[in-house]
Amino acid sequence: MSQSVDIAALANLLQEAAVKEILPRFRNLESGAVRMKSEAIDLVTEGDEAAERLIKSKIDAVAPGAVFIGEESAAADPALLDKLADAELAVVVDPIDGTFNFAAGLPLFGVMASVVAKGETVAGIIYDPLGNDWVIAEKGSGAWMCRPNGSQEKLSVTAGVPLGNMVGGASTGFYKEDNRRIVMGNLAKVRIATSYRCAAHEYRIFAAGHLHFLMYQKLMPWDHLAGTLIAEEAGAYAARFDGSRYLPAHTDGGLLLATDRESWEALRREVFTV
Repeated sequence: MSQSVDIAALANLLQEAAVKEILPRFRNLESGAVRMKSEAIDLVTEGDEAAERLIKSKIDAVAPGAVFIGEESAAADPALLDKLADAELAVVVDPIDGTFNFAAGLPLFGVMASVVAKGETVAGIIYDPLGNDWVIAEKGSGAWMCRPNGSQEKLSVTAGVPLGNMVGGASTGFYKEDNRRIVMGNLAKVRIATSYRCAAHEYRIFAAGHLHFLMYQKLMPWDHLAGTLIAEEAGAYAARFDGSRYLPAHTDGGLLLATDRESWEALRREVFTV
């Protein structure tokens, strides 16, 4: 339990939202159920909104007194983000991470929640509706794959490798065009760089030892707080591009995660140079 939050109950609440509001709409979205927010690659669906409403309606039972910050709630009221840095307790939710994939019928999306206490992320959960399992971390307790039958498996990032052998995820879409050209050219120095358009699954497979690095340019708390804590608890090194810690209040400065600090330094120096 983290700061008066029932983590198991929060995990189950994410599952309930998926079962009741997300999965019935997967590959079954009616006309008008998908809308563009800021641009064509930034979407919201009825599934996002309905899942967030359900979670918000029940959050007091699992996190009494917590400030609730959901992606769709913050889209309607951006001032919500200002409460995160100073809140005694907050729960941050991404009702569907990978909305683009969900709307396109691709089975690669997740539900994420993090618990923030006094400006620090203290717990993170990433639920996979299709796999029906959770990756969960509480600060100082490791990162765990939790299955509905009660079994648990401790997660650990893989060992570091030379730059040319690295396989990782890089979200380059929010760079300015000139900088994007530089970074995408530099990515030729690693073995494979990809993007699943779903941070939830990228963090899960990184923490499970299947990738060597992750990079994100745009930092919104619902996208990265849970995953960064999970990755760190699995042994990863994470920092913004200037080397500073990534904290819940940060929305810029980039984020780079690697299997260890030496790999982080090599990636920052050789690839993510702008």
